[in-house]
Amino acid sequence: MKKKFDDAFRGLIKGFGHHSIMLQYVLAGMALCAGFVLRLSAGEWAAVIICIGLVISAEILNTCIEKLCDLYSTDYDPKIREIKDLAAGAVLAASLTAFVTAMVILFSHIGG
Repeated sequence: MKKKFDDAFRGLIKGFGHHSIMLQYVLAGMALCAGFVLRLSAGEWAAVIICIGLVISAEILNTCIEKLCDLYSTDYDPKIREIKDLAAGAVLAASLTAFVTAMVILFSHIGG
């Protein structure tokens, strides 16, 4: 069991070596800092943490899919392009969800 957790944590750490994943880690840090400044409620913190996990997970999976596709072929292939586009779309969907959640929380603090 410990080995599985070690492998998983190693995967999170290896994310620092990938620009797109690293960007999500930085944005997550900024969201956490903003949460402390805004003094979020427990429910708001839960939403922020869920969104952070969703976006980082999607980005890690997207990176894995891209790497697997590149192992298959680095030449242009419309089927691989579709696979990569779908994976990128998943990251966009997660990111838009996080953005809308952040806006709802932010506006409740600004307007309330």
